[in-house]
Amino acid sequence: MINIGELKFDEKGLIPAIIVDSVTKEVLTLAYMNRESLEISMEKGLTCFWSRSRNELWLKGETSGNYQHIVSITADCDKDALKIVVEKDGPACHLGNESCFENPLWASDDKSEFSLQGLMKLIEGRKIDKKEGSYTTYLFEKGIDKILKKVGEECTEVIIASKDNDIKETIYEVADLAYHVMVMMTEMGISLEDVHKELASRHVIDHKVKQEKMTK
Repeated sequence: MINIGELKFDEKGLIPAIIVDSVTKEVLTLAYMNRESLEISMEKGLTCFWSRSRNELWLKGETSGNYQHIVSITADCDKDALKIVVEKDGPACHLGNESCFENPLWASDDKSEFSLQGLMKLIEGRKIDKKEGSYTTYLFEKGIDKILKKVGEECTEVIIASKDNDIKETIYEVADLAYHVMVMMTEMGISLEDVHKELASRHVIDHKVKQEKMTK
């Protein structure tokens, strides 16, 4: 662990802070902190910035309710920039967007980004705006019984591939299972964040159990 005194603030006494969503790992915004706002952030566990336009401290969420609860703060190798991982109560952008980075400028023709969150959004879109010929749309049209049947079938395929110690096939079947589980989650109104929070709560419990065992 380093201390604030080791950080390199610029000539205006500011340091850039990149805010990252703890669940999606998406960059939410880029803001600036001075020493005071950083100290407040660490004391409250909430992001507090220095507004360069208003020339004053700015506790994120104080007026909007969209607080950002800090999970961790990490300095870069030169100690002149911060990455702050947060759990957010609402949109990060003042325009109401989840992230401030919503304006594509350039994209590769032969490479594409992939994330579970992106796949989930696509699946959710197929439930709302049904696309003709889409397998996902077909599952939603057939309903929960068909979706659960596919989840069961994919579970079996994972077991068979794993039992045969076929790593490549197991990866393929796990991907199929993950997709169908996400369709089931969407049908039931369960989000990836819901599952993330459940796993995170178990991690805390597991950590406490390990500590108790070490002290005995």
